[in-house]
Amino acid sequence: MPDPAPVAPTTARTLLARTARVQREGRAPGLVAGVVRDGGLAWSTGRGDVPEPHADVQFRLGSISKTITAVAVMRLRDEGRLRLDDPLDRHLPGTPLGDRTVGQLLSHLAGASSESPGGWWERVPGGTLEELQLGPEHVVLGAARRFHYSNLGFGLLGELVARQRGRSWADVVTDEVLRPLGMTRTTPRPSGAAARGTAVHPWADVVLPEPEHDAGVMDAAGQLWATLTDLGRFAAFLLGDTGDVLDPTTLAEMTVPAGVDSSVAGWSAYGLGVQVLRVDGATLVGHGGSMPGFLAGVFVDRAEMAGAVMLANTTSGLDPLVPGLLADLRAAEPWVGPAWSPSPAPVPLDVLGVWFWGPAPYVLRAQAGGLLHLGPLPGRAGRASRFLRRPDGRWVGLDGYYAGETLRIADDHLDLATFVFTRQPYDPAAPVPGGVDPAGWR
Repeated sequence: MPDPAPVAPTTARTLLARTARVQREGRAPGLVAGVVRDGGLAWSTGRGDVPEPHADVQFRLGSISKTITAVAVMRLRDEGRLRLDDPLDRHLPGTPLGDRTVGQLLSHLAGASSESPGGWWERVPGGTLEELQLGPEHVVLGAARRFHYSNLGFGLLGELVARQRGRSWADVVTDEVLRPLGMTRTTPRPSGAAARGTAVHPWADVVLPEPEHDAGVMDAAGQLWATLTDLGRFAAFLLGDTGDVLDPTTLAEMTVPAGVDSSVAGWSAYGLGVQVLRVDGATLVGHGGSMPGFLAGVFVDRAEMAGAVMLANTTSGLDPLVPGLLADLRAAEPWVGPAWSPSPAPVPLDVLGVWFWGPAPYVLRAQAGGLLHLGPLPGRAGRASRFLRRPDGRWVGLDGYYAGETLRIADDHLDLATFVFTRQPYDPAAPVPGGVDPAGWR
């Protein structure tokens, strides 16, 4: 793929100004950031003590490692080696979370404790799963009761991946995710040019080195290091350039919110190993990361086909940078989508048009990609969903109220989750639930 076209000089100035302000006011010893379009970095910069080439200096990714772990889990699912509804005990026996499902762990809905037992895993070397000596006290909430971020949960998922493949988690994600994506400068430990993790004193401009170590079984929660170039490639992956690593439909499935974090101001949720944020009307998908000495972020706007990335070697104190870079890019150079062109309808044309749920008018439309959309007339309230035809011929809801439900199309009615839509309001000739008053409208 050719290098992406660079942003305009005025856009570059705006992006640089924001990045410089965040680095200066956040007092990060070093910070690199960039925006991603067309498969790679369209703009990037390094601020502070960052050697050139700034895009080839490793920083620790922290919890962005969780998304890469999730990709490895979803590959196992797509191969049929596990299901998201499988209890953990089926694949990783002997933990107190054995009755919680793989999908719940991916979405932080399993009720696992936020951290692993023992010393703070981010600052002390780690060992094996057996050495954690997990007990009932590490199950802190009921299954699927609420979102509760759990590093421990992803440590368990990393162990699941390792046992399924018969190799270490690091070897699996390197061979199956990182190397196929061309992320050759993403490694479990620092390699080559790498930033030193630091903490900045709250009341003085002095720094303290932070420790770095192998987290053992907790590696899958935050171990990886990467360069800005590699993180930009992962942003392109999140935008849909998945190569042979993951089916794009599986990636789209991962971005559907499952667990909602109600503690965050605004709208914040979690899918299958990815954060989903609603910021100023835009939906951003990706993950943030922090480890002692480092902060990181990768988020993409799939509607605008753009992403932003940042890496810094400071423990805390930076204002959010990635959403701001995306907002600047959206304002200065909004994405221009492809031109509309005709495409064949996936159903006969006489099936499309106005249908009535009781007295309420709805419209069934054909959309690009072989989809059907059922929703209220413009300006009216009501439920709306898109439907995709499965290989067995069923039309199944993709989103909204009817996600997962089957739309059945008959000559005189639509049957959807026991709701019957007719060509006329309460058509007496159609199988309206409860029947229609024989006296009719009056």
